[in-house]
Amino acid sequence: MTDLADKGKTTRFVPGQPDMWAFVLFETLVFTGYFGFYLFYRARSPELFLHAQAQLDLRVGVVNTLVLLLSSWSVARCVQSSRAGDYRAALRDVFLTAGLAGVFLVVKVSEWVRLVHLGNGLESNDFFMYYFFLTGIHFVHLLIGFVVLGFVVYQLRSPARRSQQLIETCATYWHTVDFLWVLIFALLYVVR
Repeated sequence: MTDLADKGKTTRFVPGQPDMWAFVLFETLVFTGYFGFYLFYRARSPELFLHAQAQLDLRVGVVNTLVLLLSSWSVARCVQSSRAGDYRAALRDVFLTAGLAGVFLVVKVSEWVRLVHLGNGLESNDFFMYYFFLTGIHFVHLLIGFVVLGFVVYQLRSPARRSQQLIETCATYWHTVDFLWVLIFALLYVVR
């Protein structure tokens, strides 16, 4: 891979900035701890977790997972278009990514409202404590992702500001948020 826009010559590199990869590693380790606690408490109360988990709508989880996977695809297209110098297509793809993220957030809030109306909240039981904590922390990461996508738009709109490395750094953050959701989806919705 090359970064011609930033270096003026051909060099090999890992996409994005090294600091973002350190962040990705840190986030992965933190979430691994969260998942470990979830699995520990699940093993202690399997019936409670199965009963509570049955109140989730698997279809909602699947839709949100597909929406975020599509957003990863569109942000990857943004990076490819930017590398090719097609900044109009890159902008279109970053806006598509933001739109898909908006769909995810609306669906997630609707799901939260439905669950709360059923009497489930953070203090209902251990399953819902972890459910709301994990989906809530992911929600915050997704909101930060909107800022990150805004930064990509800012980069793409002016030739003087364009930095392929920064665009790829932002895309790396987005893929990390999507990756974390896939793990959350598997633990909360699928694993029985």
